[in-house]
Amino acid sequence: MNYPKELVKKVEKELAGHQLEGFLSGQGPKNAVLMLIGEAPGKTEVDTNIPFSGRAGKKLDGWLELAGLNRSDIYITSAVRSRPFHIKKYQSKTGIIETKYPNRTPTQKEVTAFAPLLDFEIETIQPEILVPMGNIGLQRLLGKSYTISAYHGKSLNLPILHFDSIQQKLIATSNRFTLFPLYHPAAVFYNQTLEKTIQEDWLKLAALIQNKNY
Repeated sequence: MNYPKELVKKVEKELAGHQLEGFLSGQGPKNAVLMLIGEAPGKTEVDTNIPFSGRAGKKLDGWLELAGLNRSDIYITSAVRSRPFHIKKYQSKTGIIETKYPNRTPTQKEVTAFAPLLDFEIETIQPEILVPMGNIGLQRLLGKSYTISAYHGKSLNLPILHFDSIQQKLIATSNRFTLFPLYHPAAVFYNQTLEKTIQEDWLKLAALIQNKNY
């Protein structure tokens, strides 16, 4: 996706000094039926310039295949386009102080700063179904009162949030969108019991697409 230069410059200016690395554009066909919206790229994604190219991406590819889909069918993006990291210093077994830069959850300010880019993608792609994966993606679209644990695997038809340049915050649109929230693929690494639930949700999404019951 080629974003308007002024939008990208505005994001860079607002987030100058934040612990963010790289920039990963959304990828996929402009006529995609589905738009998958993740949280933010990780180290692998920043290095490869391919969304969901790490461990979570392998899980995602498996569920796409289960649903009869592949990456060429869908548009993949995220609430935040740069990798959020924090700085962690620790003492190794040899006594040397070393530094690591692990991923972290993006802040609300970072999500809001990147919001105009996601707005632009939704307007450009006009997907039939928005698929937020994880709480960050879901709450970017619907607000803090929505959680994946409560709404995963459900078809919703609601107004979504977009960035208002006058009020400088996210507000609800007047248009309604079809959403189908899913657990983030990485969720299974922290809770393996979610595997079956996520598989079932992807099958529900496949049925929704096939029946066009939205």
